[in-house]
Amino acid sequence: MTAALVTGGTVAAVDLTPNAVANAEAAAPAGTAPEGVTLAYSPLLEVAKGLPKVSAQQVLNLATSQVGTSENPYGGGTKFHHWYMNSDRAAETIARDGGTRYGYANAPWCDMFVSWVGNQLGISPVLGEDAYTVRHAEWFAQNNRWGTVPAPGAVVFFDWNGGKDIHDIQHVGFVIKDNGDGTIETVEGNTGNGVVEVRERQTADVVGYGYPVYTA
Repeated sequence: MTAALVTGGTVAAVDLTPNAVANAEAAAPAGTAPEGVTLAYSPLLEVAKGLPKVSAQQVLNLATSQVGTSENPYGGGTKFHHWYMNSDRAAETIARDGGTRYGYANAPWCDMFVSWVGNQLGISPVLGEDAYTVRHAEWFAQNNRWGTVPAPGAVVFFDWNGGKDIHDIQHVGFVIKDNGDGTIETVEGNTGNGVVEVRERQTADVVGYGYPVYTA
């Protein structure tokens, strides 16, 4: 059986017959799941083989290099808005959610920031591209890359009311590290007064983590 898998805006044909899955599992590169995280086989492992080799640290280096980037008085105007509203992915999410490209110009941009990082490094098919945090989290879950363990480079999804339902997610960023005391260090867009910042967050506010496939 071959499935058409939408991987952050890219459609990939993935062979899901039992033998093909078993062979892919055996050939999966080391480090495809973060330390301490157990995940079922994901078709994104196969997709990753055709992408640049990127590490979690490279993602964090790029994300933290954007610290201080700020929105305009209307809540938009960042490079992340400009990129997303002009991307092919925007056409897909407009078809899904409604609206127009211009509607992204001043929209909440935490997930545009996360998606921009993946796009810049050429790994959108295994990190995902979206402007809507709930759909992005669902994508990770559908691809067996979702869990509850913080790991560097994981995409972290928050509900400020402490809920654990994907549909209640309100915000997203990247995990820099687990502080081991019930908090994590993160880098996030559209936080504070609409800037990219490094923050300390309570794990009690985390709904879950998406694990991009890192191969370096």
